[in-house]
Amino acid sequence: MAPKPPYRAVAKIDPAALASFQAGIRKRYSNDQILAELRASAERLGRSPTMREFAADSETSVHPQTVIEHFGSWNEAKRKAGLVPRRFATREELLELLKGLGEELGRIPTARDIEEHRGRMPSKSLYWHTFGSLASALREAGFDVPVGEERLERALEQGVELARALGRLPKFADWADARREDEAMLTEWQIYRMFEGRKGAWSTFQFLIGERLSAAGTAVGSDGRLDS
Repeated sequence: MAPKPPYRAVAKIDPAALASFQAGIRKRYSNDQILAELRASAERLGRSPTMREFAADSETSVHPQTVIEHFGSWNEAKRKAGLVPRRFATREELLELLKGLGEELGRIPTARDIEEHRGRMPSKSLYWHTFGSLASALREAGFDVPVGEERLERALEQGVELARALGRLPKFADWADARREDEAMLTEWQIYRMFEGRKGAWSTFQFLIGERLSAAGTAVGSDGRLDS
């Protein structure tokens, strides 16, 4: 079947006039203005926005297609804005972002630091998924992270997950029960020894879990229960 001819109105368009108009439309926004809009949207959203999320943001006036016309692709624009594409971040990009955050802070970044810089930093879960642990990612990025700190970091992440499942901070016995169901967890005694088995060791561990939960936006009551 032969292709249909274009609509008459389209066929009558002067190519030079169309090109001039399209160039004028693109010039309504500078690259810097578009990048600023992307960063502001990410700040409001709390993460790097998708095209759909950006288009739905009532506080931005730039259309995603305009972003693509300026930078060639949506992900390239987000890279220029310092926002790592959520699904397409490379291993090297993740490491460079960690290095940059460390330089800005003047110390080794923590999981809390990553949470506090949401929008321009990928999620901490992406680091664990890509490198096995945040400590492994930090070491690969050139930071001197002791093995003991990696183990504590792992214990705290497991503690946060268990607390959310229980709706409260886990007790020693809770951990033992959970460990029987999931052998990937550290044992309760391994955690106990991290704090040199001194008096108040487990409550110290609970306190650190509570801090992690609070940093992530989950309030913990004085009785150890999580506020829903």
